Amino acid sequence: MKSVIIIPSRLHSTRLPEKPLITIEGKTLIQRVYEQALLCRNVADVIVATDENKIYDHLGALGYHVVLTDKNHVSGTDRVAEVAAGTDADIIINVQGDEPLINPLQIEELIEAFKDENVKIASQMSLIQDENEIFDFNKVKVVTDINHKTLYFSRQAIPAQRDLPFSEWPDNTNYYKHIGIYGFRRKTLLDITKLEVSYLEKESRLNN
Repeated sequence: MKSVIIIPSRLHSTRLPEKPLITIEGKTLIQRVYEQALLCRNVADVIVATDENKIYDHLGALGYHVVLTDKNHVSGTDRVAEVAAGTDADIIINVQGDEPLINPLQIEELIEAFKDENVKIASQMSLIQDENEIFDFNKVKVVTDINHKTLYFSRQAIPAQRDLPFSEWPDNTNYYKHIGIYGFRRKTLLDITKLEVSYLEKESRLNN
């Protein structure tokens, strides 16, 4: 089972322009994400997928594997799929380009999930510890069934609690946030990115 990590990266963030090239203690954000990914065991390659010459030149100068992609992709997943199509990997791991503290063990655990042949797509979540994050639109929340299969992702606080004021929600149930990492079987990734963009995907913009 050959696994490849692909990191989508773009400059035109609506919240923080040129975020990937911001320097954190002597290294750029995208460089730190790449170097964390390199620490993973049993990964054949780490590739940055970008449509920006600045990022391409920056990482190329460091000797890192970076691929220029089409500028017209509507999401990071589409950008990852373009690069994935040119690999012979079985498993594609999409690590978001703004996760400089991503734990390599998390990536390895995600890859392990694909030892089950029934798993086509996998991701991760963590328990929200800071209750302010429950109502933070920049934190994507997730609810699952009892088998940890995802039911829904939202920027809103889910599950909602109709009969309680917002201030009591954190004390009454657990809330989980999505971690910026996705795993796909290569064929599944290529298949889903051929689908028409749905209304919910356009409105929520969960991976833009």
